[in-house]
Amino acid sequence: MTENKLSLLAPAKLNLFLHVTGRLPNGYHTLQSLFVLIGLYDEIELKVRQDGQVIRTGDVIGDPEKDLCVRAAQLLKSRTDCPLGVEICVKKTIPAGAGMGGGSSDAATTLMGLNYLWDLKLHRQELIEMAPKLGADVPFFLLGTNAWVEGIGEKLTPINVPETSFAVIWPGVHQGTPEIFSHKDLTRDTKYVKIPNFESDLTEETLRNLGHNDLEPIVKKVNPEVARLLDNFQRFRLTGSGSAAFALMTENEAEGVFKDLPENWQHFFVKSLKIHPVSSALPC
Repeated sequence: MTENKLSLLAPAKLNLFLHVTGRLPNGYHTLQSLFVLIGLYDEIELKVRQDGQVIRTGDVIGDPEKDLCVRAAQLLKSRTDCPLGVEICVKKTIPAGAGMGGGSSDAATTLMGLNYLWDLKLHRQELIEMAPKLGADVPFFLLGTNAWVEGIGEKLTPINVPETSFAVIWPGVHQGTPEIFSHKDLTRDTKYVKIPNFESDLTEETLRNLGHNDLEPIVKKVNPEVARLLDNFQRFRLTGSGSAAFALMTENEAEGVFKDLPENWQHFFVKSLKIHPVSSALPC
């Protein structure tokens, strides 16, 4: 292996719906959701170090030692006894605390990149099996395709989703997941739905028929800025536990919506992806 540096893209995701179907004795919640990769990316640069150290640079949110990319690299080192280290530089575009999986995607991309750079030759399933220690969304990003998600996030069924364009709005505020799942008013008994078989374009009608987001009314209660977003733009649906929301739209429609947003809100026009860009570039 002569290559010692990689530049990779870590895509965001949207939850097209999210049902909370139960709560386990250990406090974890069981879910159903449809996760879709979208063309909004963080940029990850990995440089091999010979001294075994894991160094985090670039855009850092919070304590670098608790950063998911650092934890991913340390986990991989401990599982494989790899003596090499890495410098991980992250350029953030995906908003933090937005429900779009930015941190989890960065961690998954780090695992795939280091598996290649450190010449570990682990299979994708081996990476997926260690990933839940990092977070519930990390296995999905390692899977590398759009997926129907069940259980506590560990049951992944690849699903073909037609290419779709979305308007995404982030109201500039972070929303923590534990606060939402622990809320006394959260509905935890939504009935299971069947995996859809998409035969044509994804439309607003088919999106509505998929289901809803059980977390949305709770997030509106605890986060006034998200409530403002959803009340003023009623075509939009919350992704995950928020705070970003999305709607199926053409680019012209999205531009019409974006021009009326408050200055501190961010917006993105994106298209769904069929496959994770790292999955198509690196063997594992």
